[in-house]
Amino acid sequence: MKLIDFHTHIYPEPIADKATKAVRDFYEFEEGGVHGTAEFLLEQGKKAGVEEFVVLPVALNPKQVRKINQNIIEETALHPELHGFGTVHAAMENMEEELEFIEKNGLLGIKIHPDTQLFNIDDERLFPMYAAIQGKMPIMIHTGDYRYDYSHPRRLVKILEMFPKLEVIGAHFGGWSLFGEAYELLKNRSCWVDLSSSRQFMSEAEFLKYIDLYGADRVLYGSDFPLWDPKEEAEFFLRLPLAEDAREKIAWKNAEKIMKRC
Repeated sequence: MKLIDFHTHIYPEPIADKATKAVRDFYEFEEGGVHGTAEFLLEQGKKAGVEEFVVLPVALNPKQVRKINQNIIEETALHPELHGFGTVHAAMENMEEELEFIEKNGLLGIKIHPDTQLFNIDDERLFPMYAAIQGKMPIMIHTGDYRYDYSHPRRLVKILEMFPKLEVIGAHFGGWSLFGEAYELLKNRSCWVDLSSSRQFMSEAEFLKYIDLYGADRVLYGSDFPLWDPKEEAEFFLRLPLAEDAREKIAWKNAEKIMKRC
């Protein structure tokens, strides 16, 4: 079966292991983590039949934004299997210019991670960005963390109400570590969710329950590489007792719908 991994991160070779460890330490994960380069992602993912990957960068401060976006542009040029998103930071001064740079260079969307970037989803400094990209390109937002409030899914609800044409993917079933609360907030909202970094924190029965609750029409497959091995994540997903039409939607059809509109 065709498989598109809609949630991955890559780093340059010299910092790949250090960056992966930093992310694992942030989440206090004692297990997991692989070599976070594009080459390793492609090698491991293809072993499980993953054909395409969406790579999602995050800039921890405004000074990093252009360098990180440029790196994603270069990696996607080298590897046609990779589809890149760009990133922005709420504190940057030239956000409009950066959005133009992202679009001009063929990146498909925007990724933000409020908990590591230290701003709220509904930070007013982001409103011009949301307005500029709605109806134009999607945004992947890390949502949910019991330790912080920056990315609480109720903040996402506010943005969905303010920008009704914004195409949002709420990562990690819309609320990492807040899965039930996230569903209650997002169940009647117009947004996607992905299933990355979720199976490790719930039973298989719960995992299947959230797929069923959201509905296969709203769910995207993702591994959250390099926190987790893309081969192991793909094998787990492909073993799940899902109806084939639901599996196909999650595996690649929903992803293609988004990418074709970009």
